[in-house]
Amino acid sequence: MDRVEIDKKERLTAEMDFKDSSSVVIKIRQGLPDFLQNVKLKYVRLGYGYSCNFTTVLLLVLIVPLSISTVVQLTGLKLDRVVFKLFTNHAFLLSSIDAATQLAVSLGLVFLFALYLSKRSRPVYLVDFACYKPEEERKISVESFLKMSEESGSFQEDTLQFQRRISSRASVGDETYLPRGITSRPPRLCIDEARAEAEAVMFGALDSLFQKTGVNPKDIDILIVNCSLFNPTPSLSAMIVNHYKLRTDIKSINLGGMGCSAGLISIELAKNLLQANPNSLAVVVSTENITLNWYFGNDKSMLLCNCLFRMGGAAVLLSNKNRDRSRSKYELVHVVRTHKGADEKSYNCVYQREDDKGTIGVSLARELMAVAGDALKTNITTLGPLVLPWTEQLMFFVTLVRKKIFKAKVKPYIPDFKLAFEHFCIHAGGRAVLDELQKNLHLSEWHMEPSRMTLHRFGNTSSSSLWYELAYTEAKGRVKGGDRVWQIAFGSGFKCNSAVWRALRKIPVGDWRGNPWVDSIEKYPVNISSVV
Repeated sequence: MDRVEIDKKERLTAEMDFKDSSSVVIKIRQGLPDFLQNVKLKYVRLGYGYSCNFTTVLLLVLIVPLSISTVVQLTGLKLDRVVFKLFTNHAFLLSSIDAATQLAVSLGLVFLFALYLSKRSRPVYLVDFACYKPEEERKISVESFLKMSEESGSFQEDTLQFQRRISSRASVGDETYLPRGITSRPPRLCIDEARAEAEAVMFGALDSLFQKTGVNPKDIDILIVNCSLFNPTPSLSAMIVNHYKLRTDIKSINLGGMGCSAGLISIELAKNLLQANPNSLAVVVSTENITLNWYFGNDKSMLLCNCLFRMGGAAVLLSNKNRDRSRSKYELVHVVRTHKGADEKSYNCVYQREDDKGTIGVSLARELMAVAGDALKTNITTLGPLVLPWTEQLMFFVTLVRKKIFKAKVKPYIPDFKLAFEHFCIHAGGRAVLDELQKNLHLSEWHMEPSRMTLHRFGNTSSSSLWYELAYTEAKGRVKGGDRVWQIAFGSGFKCNSAVWRALRKIPVGDWRGNPWVDSIEKYPVNISSVV
C-alpha cells in the first residue's frame, strides 16, 4: 500500500510528511479524536476520589458536629431540652450519660480536631513569576530561520521545502528567539554554548523574579529546575545554587527528560514539599535548552521541532507562609497528572533517537494527535469532578450512566468548562493542537488568545509556555480577584497535566518587571490567519 487514507469525515487540521523505512512517503491529515465520546468510568471515580479525601470526610464527621456543639454552648441553649422536644421518646438517653463519658467524648473530639489540623493540606500561594525575554540580537524571523537552514548545507531540497511548508502553517511569527550557538556561522553546537544559553535564560528569569518580589535568594528553602533535553554535570539546579550562593541546606532537585509538561510536574512537587515543610519558600525554574538539540538531518519527523521550538524560560516563587497570602497573586487549587507511558504507542510518539545517519533528534510520530487526545480525555475526566459546577456534573453523570449502564443511544453530554474557569492557558505546542482543543472544549477566540499569541510571539518554549500565556493574560488586565485559571500541558511519555489556580486579587498591569509582553502587548491580538 503506497498511502494511508484517512476518513474524510475526520477534521483535517494538521498535515505532516514522514518517510518510513521503505522510503514511501506517508501523508497524515488527522485531528484530535472526539475524546468525550468514550469516557471511562474509572477516571470519573478517580476524580471524585480526589475530592473525597481524608480531610473532607473528617471535616464532615467532626467540624460540623463540633460547630453545632460550640453554638449550643455559646448561646446557652440546653441541648437536652432541644432533643427532648424533637425526640421525646429518646430524651432519657441524655440523662444516662455520666460525667466520665462526657469527658471521654470531649477528649475524643479534641483529638480528632488536632488530627484534622495535622492532616489538612496547607495552602500553597504563587507569590509571583517572571518570564525571560532574550536580547534583541537573539531575535529571528521565519525568513531568516529558513535562510539559515538553507545556508547550513545540512538539508536536502525536499526537507527544505518541508520546513518552508511547516513554517508557513505553524503560526510562529517573526519575533521569536534562538540562542547564539545555533545562529552563529558556522553553528557552534558545543556544551559551552549550551551552558551559556542555560545561564542566560535561568539567571535572567530569576533576577527579574527576585527584583519584583524583593526576596533574598538566601531565603529560598526549595529549588526545583526542569529542563528536558540538557542535563549537564553539575546540574542546572547546582548552577543556580552556585551563582546565587544559596544555603547549604536547600532542598535542590533537577528534573530531566519529562517533556513540555514538566513545568506542572515541578509545581506539584513543590506543592508536596511545601506541605511537608512549613514556613518555606520554593522556586520553580522551567526551561528547555535548544543549542545541543537542534537537528541537522533530513528525517522529517525530527524537523518539526526546529520549526516550532524557541528560546525561553520562567521562574515561579511559591510560598506556604500565611503572611505571604496578602502579597501573592494566586492560590494553587488542584494539580491533576495523567501518564500514559504504559501504552507503547503513547510511550514512543515523542522519542529522542538517532536517524539513519546517526544524527540525534526528537521524533514526533504520526500518532501524536490521537495520543494527545487520549491523554487529554483521561485528564479532563479526572479533573471534571473537582472543578465543574454540580449542575454540569449531574448532567454529565446522568448521560454517562444512561450510555454505559443502560446502553441508551444518547449523545454524550459535553460539560461546559467555561463555567469552571475564566482563563485558559493551553500549552502552545503547535497550531493544530490548539485548533482541535478549541473545537473540543467549545472555547472562544478570546479564551484561546493567550495561547495563540504566545505561540506567535515566542514560539514553543516548552514547559515555560504556560507562564508566557499567563503573563499575556495579566498584561491585558483580564485577571480579577476570584478568577480561576486552568493551565494544561502535554509532554513526552506521554503525559497530560493540569493545574488550577485561583486569583487572590485583581492583577494590576502597571508592574511590568518580569513580563515579556512589556513592549508589544498593545499590538496584540494579531490576526494570525493574515500573517501565515
